[in-house]
Amino acid sequence: MFEVAELGHAVEKTVYKERSAQLRTELLTIQNRLGSYPFPVIVIISGVDGGGKGEVINKLNEWLDPRYMRTIALSNATDEERERPKFWRYWRTLPAKGTIGVYVGSWYSDPIAQRVYQKIDDPALQAELTRINQLEELLTDDDALIIKCWLHLKKDMQVKRLKQLAKNPATSWRVTDKDRQHLGLYDEFIGVAENVLSETSKACAPWLIVEGSDIRYSSLTVGQHILERIRQHIQHYENRLAAADQADETSKSQLEQYNLLDALDLSLKLNKTSYKKQLEKYQGKLNELSRHALEAKRSSILVFEGWDAAGKGGAIRRLTEAMDARHYQVIPIAAPTDEERAHHYLWRFWRHIPRAGQVTIYDRSWYGRVLVERVEGLAKPAQWQRAYSEIVNFEEAMLAHGIVVMKFWLHIDHAEQLARFKRREEISYKQFKITEEDYRNREKWDDYQKAVNEMIARTSTGKSPWLLVEANDKFHARIKVIKAYCECLEKMLDEPNK
Repeated sequence: MFEVAELGHAVEKTVYKERSAQLRTELLTIQNRLGSYPFPVIVIISGVDGGGKGEVINKLNEWLDPRYMRTIALSNATDEERERPKFWRYWRTLPAKGTIGVYVGSWYSDPIAQRVYQKIDDPALQAELTRINQLEELLTDDDALIIKCWLHLKKDMQVKRLKQLAKNPATSWRVTDKDRQHLGLYDEFIGVAENVLSETSKACAPWLIVEGSDIRYSSLTVGQHILERIRQHIQHYENRLAAADQADETSKSQLEQYNLLDALDLSLKLNKTSYKKQLEKYQGKLNELSRHALEAKRSSILVFEGWDAAGKGGAIRRLTEAMDARHYQVIPIAAPTDEERAHHYLWRFWRHIPRAGQVTIYDRSWYGRVLVERVEGLAKPAQWQRAYSEIVNFEEAMLAHGIVVMKFWLHIDHAEQLARFKRREEISYKQFKITEEDYRNREKWDDYQKAVNEMIARTSTGKSPWLLVEANDKFHARIKVIKAYCECLEKMLDEPNK
């Protein structure tokens, strides 16, 4: 793969000065246009040590407006990052729509290094590359532009470059013991890198391989490539918009299925005496189990979805009453903020992934994409239809990290919901819970029920199934939730730590 590019390119200083001035003008112009488009640009600069990655990135920062771009330099993971799934550190640094993020040290760095140093084998590397391809496809499906540039040097050129840097007092600090160690592993590194680039150069995010022996050449080549890719992406985006305006936007899911919710027995009840007895039992059990989970550094993510007035808040309070407030957080999900709208819809959920031993409880969640956003037309059909696989992959990343993921759907019938609305209106401290929107949503009950059924069918997996909770009786619902979480923690604590 690396032999494709012609080596030995060099650009004269006078030519470089003229071309870089023109390129800077064009980059600033396209960057200004980019600010009005609803997608980010993610630039990955990677390659061989001594290939000029730092110089190229410095030139990009010189040519572009730094107010609307950011350079993200990631090296070894911190303790905080190691306690979360691998991609957490990348999600939290993704650029907002209309801006540019330049990564030096990306999601490719660790898998390549791990394989070169034989800390993982080929199947494990392939699994990492599959997850990377899934991440990039997820981002590009949401219109993000990913530009990947690999700066290559032949071995003799790398030796020469490192010697030049080490000889000059002004640059000797840039040559580290790790660089010298990497030089000794050059052949192994190139073999792994060729495999990685081959497996991850996709139509949605291809690699550009740039010969890096001449910094002026590589800087101009990368800058021109970024300019052309942004231009093309803007044009493709505008073409899609024009085509969408002429297309029929009423596409509907073809999945017709059995109504899972109708199978629930909503007559299930607990009397108050039995409820208090069981609540005391399971809250005591949860208190003990949550402390053991903290000691074992095993985290939990609990997702609560359900009809308006189904009792999600009451169930959450019975859980948190039994846990140490220092070790959990409850995240109520409402309409996204301007900052959240400027990122992929999963971004705001990645931000709250708990550290080791902690618990995050979501009162509504990422499933809004396939529920309210679907029913209310806030997401296009293509967006919510692909969200099922995006959500499953997201949850699989949590599970692979050893995090407990539990998903509760609290179900009540149409009549019970109306009765609860009326009761809330009569209680002064609950009146704030009722809005005109709650009543308006009742008119779309059938649409929401269809969406819920499809959500359950398409996102219940063996390791992360939906727990459907009969919630017409709040006592029964609360005990079912807290008991299920206790059982899940017991099972998790019996398993070896991942």
